[in-house]
Amino acid sequence: MWRGGDARSAFVHETLARRCGCVTRHHAAGDVTRLRGQCAFFRESTLSRPSLLRDTSPSAIVAGFVTVLVGFASSAVIVFQAARSLGADDATIASWMWALGLGMGVTCIGLSLRHRMPVVTAWSTPGAAMLIGTATAVPLAEATGAFLACAVLMAACGFSGVFERAMRHIPIALASGMLAGVLLRFGLDLFGAMQARPGLALAMFGTWLAMRRLSPRYAVIATLAVGVVITALDGTLHVEAVHLELAHPVFTLPAFSWQAMIGIALPLFVVTMASQNVPGVAVIRASGYAVPVSPTIGWIGVTNAVLAPFGAYALNLAAITAAICMGREAHEDPSRRYVAAVAAGAFYIVVGLFGATVAALFAAFPKELVMAIAGIALLGTIGNSLAAALHEDSAREAALVTFLVTASGLVLWGVGSAFWGLVAGAITLFALRPRASGA
Repeated sequence: MWRGGDARSAFVHETLARRCGCVTRHHAAGDVTRLRGQCAFFRESTLSRPSLLRDTSPSAIVAGFVTVLVGFASSAVIVFQAARSLGADDATIASWMWALGLGMGVTCIGLSLRHRMPVVTAWSTPGAAMLIGTATAVPLAEATGAFLACAVLMAACGFSGVFERAMRHIPIALASGMLAGVLLRFGLDLFGAMQARPGLALAMFGTWLAMRRLSPRYAVIATLAVGVVITALDGTLHVEAVHLELAHPVFTLPAFSWQAMIGIALPLFVVTMASQNVPGVAVIRASGYAVPVSPTIGWIGVTNAVLAPFGAYALNLAAITAAICMGREAHEDPSRRYVAAVAAGAFYIVVGLFGATVAALFAAFPKELVMAIAGIALLGTIGNSLAAALHEDSAREAALVTFLVTASGLVLWGVGSAFWGLVAGAITLFALRPRASGA
């Protein structure tokens, strides 16, 4: 009997092994088992290739689209402003979108297929905000050199294992509390949208409730469809300004200066690792996935370095948008949710290829629709995170402190609240640890 499958699976695998010449009819059963590991069919995982098609579902594809919608609609303007602050013209800004979209798409698809787990990447929104405030006096070529240096540092930090070793010391309760704190504002925004657009938000929420009861897998799909139909009918879905136009990469030769290294590269590296990659890994762990952190961060850094001269200022693991692909709304079966990240990667590549066109398309969606669909898509993840954070009595107070500090939006020295939430939780956990017996 072949381990991991039934008798029919064993027969199919043995037949394929014979066809490739690794197993013959003269081999005994024990030899078949031994030689199967040497067979090219099994080394190359031929039988697993069609699994993406088998695992694909409408709910996963919609989760991928919502991931890109939320990520793009919430922060694309900041990226545009960052490029403008460095003196980029329209063609260069379109190249930034091309590079960032391509980088996020390639890493989402490649890493998710490699590990068969949802790996979602994003541009560094805190990094873009930092560029707006601190990089106005730096020429674009020197800023590009700083982007390249930051990417190399990230790759080195990943492949060396330093970052993963540090992350292993974060308890799951604190990681879950941080995730719940990061996502809380999206849940609140859902009900905030009901005040601004009660008809739209209530109709979407009611659709979600009904579909959760009738067909949970398609709840978010139906909710998004209802929102689009309502906004199209009331005239708030502005698609008339959308024009199809491909973006073209613009190469900027990197230049290096100590001012850009100190003023941009190092702060961008610290902000991206602390405010983006730390929460990103915490989201993965809180969602129950064992993604290899070191090579994941390393390959994101390599991709970033290749695309930095075209405008990929900083790529990193996603946190908020990753939670959409890792929740039950993507698929009830956690082993099939990686398809949502692959779909998100495909949509990101489309974003990159069409640049300004996609920017106008996402801008056509009313803010309240984006708020409502993001909140609805994340409700399950918020609930699961809170449950995991508060499950253990010994870490409950520390997890609560992590949740509250993260949800507060505290920013110190340019580093966001997710990092400080983990710091505050770790201090609380240390301070309240049980005393050793006999002390």
